[in-house]
Amino acid sequence: MRRLILAIPLAFLFVGSLRLELSAETRAERGRESAAASATPSKAASITESPAAFPPQEQQTGEVLFTADNAQERDSGVWIDGKYFGYVKELMGKKKRVLLAPGEHEISIRQDGYKDFEKKIVVAAGQSQTVDVVMEENPKSIYPGADAAELRLDIQPKRAAVFLDDAYVGHGGDFGGRFHSMLVSPGKHRLKVTLAGYRDYEMEISPAASEKSRMKIVLEKSGS
Repeated sequence: MRRLILAIPLAFLFVGSLRLELSAETRAERGRESAAASATPSKAASITESPAAFPPQEQQTGEVLFTADNAQERDSGVWIDGKYFGYVKELMGKKKRVLLAPGEHEISIRQDGYKDFEKKIVVAAGQSQTVDVVMEENPKSIYPGADAAELRLDIQPKRAAVFLDDAYVGHGGDFGGRFHSMLVSPGKHRLKVTLAGYRDYEMEISPAASEKSRMKIVLEKSGS
């Protein structure tokens, strides 16, 4: 009976020793794994912290500047790849620069009474180039007669492009206010106001001879 009583405590001591050894080995192994994980950063962290992964916008695009010598050229509308960007004087100088993706782009400058100024440019990443706007009067332009109707337009935003019968006639700020209006020959016409980021406004107008009228047009944001 005494031998059996002594054997039981010895068995417990052996099992306890084994558990301590396993616990020590487990702690050591976990310590090595933690050290290895700290020494090797995760893939997501390396992408976020790497400056090469997110280069500045100017390194991915090219810069286009515009110059113009007179008021007609500065007030002309600018289209790039068919998209209206504003009028020339808005895009002149470093603060008004246009950034474009590398590759070929089509620039169109339009002004009522002048021929369209068309030019293709090739944009290189990280480089700047200047487009000198030179407008030439269009001898075929037809102007309203003495019986023209006077249409005053209060357009918001004022920088929106205005078309009459599909011809660009200016931006919103040209036809509002006390001393600004649009002269339109009597009869039916198609009026369109457009600006990137807003829904186009279109309607048919039929002004009478020598009529004076006023319209308020507020473009709605497209939400895109």
